[in-house]
Amino acid sequence: MAIRPATFTLAHAVDVLKEHHLLREIVHGRRWTLDATGLPGANRPIGSITYDTRKVEPGSMLFVKGRFKPEFLDGIDGKGLAVYVAETEYADRTQAIGVIVEDVHKAMSLLSAAFYGMPQNELKVIGITGTKGKTTTAYLAHAIMNGHSHGHCALFSSVNLCLDGHTMLESKLTTPESLDAFRMMREAADNGMRYLVMEVSSQAYKVDRVHGLTFDVGAFLNISPDHISDIEHPTFEDYFRCKRRLIANSRSLVLGADCDHHDLLVQDAAEAGIKVTEFALHDALRGLDSPAQVIARVDPGNKAGFIVSVNGSDHAPMELDMSGEFNIANAAAAVAIAIEAGVPASDPSIAAMCRVQVPGRMERIKADDDLLVYIDFAHNYLSVKSLVDEMVRTYGERHPRITLVSGTTGGKAIDRREGIVKGALGRVESFIFTLDDPNYEDPTDIARQMQSYVTDPAALTQIVVPRERAIEKAIADAYEHADRFNIVLVIGKGDETRNIIDGRPVPYEGDGAVVRRVLGK
Repeated sequence: MAIRPATFTLAHAVDVLKEHHLLREIVHGRRWTLDATGLPGANRPIGSITYDTRKVEPGSMLFVKGRFKPEFLDGIDGKGLAVYVAETEYADRTQAIGVIVEDVHKAMSLLSAAFYGMPQNELKVIGITGTKGKTTTAYLAHAIMNGHSHGHCALFSSVNLCLDGHTMLESKLTTPESLDAFRMMREAADNGMRYLVMEVSSQAYKVDRVHGLTFDVGAFLNISPDHISDIEHPTFEDYFRCKRRLIANSRSLVLGADCDHHDLLVQDAAEAGIKVTEFALHDALRGLDSPAQVIARVDPGNKAGFIVSVNGSDHAPMELDMSGEFNIANAAAAVAIAIEAGVPASDPSIAAMCRVQVPGRMERIKADDDLLVYIDFAHNYLSVKSLVDEMVRTYGERHPRITLVSGTTGGKAIDRREGIVKGALGRVESFIFTLDDPNYEDPTDIARQMQSYVTDPAALTQIVVPRERAIEKAIADAYEHADRFNIVLVIGKGDETRNIIDGRPVPYEGDGAVVRRVLGK
């Protein structure tokens, strides 16, 4: 249980907001002021903080954000609300003191950090961003640093959270809301954690979930268009701009040498005055004067294995439990991150990443010698292209017949509909479009739109909306082509066991469970 510091008071909160030029005024009844002195309870410790009116208790501070309705405050005084922080005053709804701010999301991040005693200062915090590979890289880096610190590394990922070095809990967001993030940092620090590895999404900067947080190591893996929609990022430039903010808020940068817009990112680092360490999946890096350059290359004696070189010194050959060249690139990133975080290049804990399996990532299910099924979270152009590239690299000599089972989300990331198809065109012979979190959209309409992007006249396309039936159909079709070596790629959901339909989560068997049921595994 995260413990709050006894020194967090209304007066302290006002001082923090003034320091960051966020305070507009304090409202208490008819009194409007900038001075907390003399206000009731100004120096009384705040008992709890929340952004959910249902969790208000005596002495609470409430952050009013998002799709908030004023009627949510009806009866709130009976719960003992002490202070609310908002961008407008609600004196007609509550007698609680109102702290009116320029930006409630920024205020919530700064005040949450203060409430929980600045736990980030007790951890070495690593933030990882990029279009593809954040989760896998985070898991690999976590394994290395957990091994190095003897189980004292925490993790925030889109799949799981780990606050004690060994217990995995299901996560809800790629990057938690700031209040939740600092609460969990406090818990991790109190549990004796020394490191924290966390994914940092573009939305985390778009809505200021990590405002005021400085990463000891920031990692920028790659970039390509994604999350472009009316409710996420209106343009690629906006998406990229949000991700670039990680650099100005880091003390050092780990950068993919082959990342698009590489030169701009290096310029960002120069503007921020921070060191750059590059990683790559090839034999030569761009000439950058950096003390820790990390290169991974495929082991010539083992197509599934790889060799990591740090500053020209080779490690012994390794092999990940998760196959794929792109995962070897993620491994190079993880090694660079760990070294930049203080793990010696010679530390045997680097090999701990070889035993990592991220749920729903490159999960391989073998039916027989002529049929393989892969379940993967690939859900945009870059991840789908990388996945299909890997199938061709690994199995190309067998001329596989590749089937792709995919849908995509409704109401956001509209560009994925074309990107997923584009990443597979020319190599996938059969597309089966299906349901994947359609939300308020008609999944058939989404599938038809994706189908319209298949320009390969030789490719077969089908729409099978129920996801279970789509997977069953893909495997049945593969058996009908038993004269060929077949690969079925079921993508987009990974290990998720629900679909978002009409705004609500609807239980789903899960891609892995469906495949195993159909194959009798």
